[in-house]
Amino acid sequence: MLRSMPDRTGPDRTGPERVISERARRSDVLRGEPMNDQRSKPVVLVVEDEPALLTLLRYNLEAEGYRVVEAVNGEEALVRAREETPDLILLDWMLPLVSGIEVCRQIRRMPDLKSAAIIMLTAKGEEADKIRGLETGADDYVTKPFSPSELMARAKAALRRARPQSGDENLTYADLSMDLATHRVRRANRDLHLGPTEFRLLKFLMENQGRVFSREQLLDHVWGRDIYVEPRTVDVHIRRLRKAINIDGLPDLIRTVRSAGYALDIEG
Repeated sequence: MLRSMPDRTGPDRTGPERVISERARRSDVLRGEPMNDQRSKPVVLVVEDEPALLTLLRYNLEAEGYRVVEAVNGEEALVRAREETPDLILLDWMLPLVSGIEVCRQIRRMPDLKSAAIIMLTAKGEEADKIRGLETGADDYVTKPFSPSELMARAKAALRRARPQSGDENLTYADLSMDLATHRVRRANRDLHLGPTEFRLLKFLMENQGRVFSREQLLDHVWGRDIYVEPRTVDVHIRRLRKAINIDGLPDLIRTVRSAGYALDIEG
């Protein structure tokens, strides 16, 4: 559904109804719990140098339930892509500093972003331009001006292709299985008992099998970006998760990559 921008003359978004008490914030941090559901949302990087269009895209994407990060030029896009490891990138062709086509080319060389979907947004409507964009690594190509509702539909389709498991009720890796409907986790046909944070951490790793994530990236995706948590908190929950899933001498499913992070990936 096409959505227009809301009236900006209403109450300020930083008013009392948006403020979370420091006591609640501190309590959540001590428990290692996130404060909102940002952690579970697909991440969309929007790279666009037109402020009005950038605002419109953010509004429609957030209304569809995505977490949105922004970049306004090619250099910033490459930095944000490395930091955020987005699931989907909406990429303008004509960008300052580094062109969208070059950004696309460089992103496709990044191992951590090999599964990210890329949709090119451009006023270039010639067939040769579309072919060039797709051959560079884009998954789809949308010509300006476009319908926001059509773009949202294309974004959903691109994410289904890029993250085929994200809509499934069950996730599996090796002899490990997770039922998202019942919140049951089993390994080697035995029920495992996980805390809520370990469950979310394992879910994220199972949705991104083999990909290495730094402590900071795991904090952003699993805990959320709205609170401050020490990066070493991740190590504590990784240890708890390992203890819960590596039963009876079975192989360790979580690989530690020195100076890089963690991945769901059997070593050796």
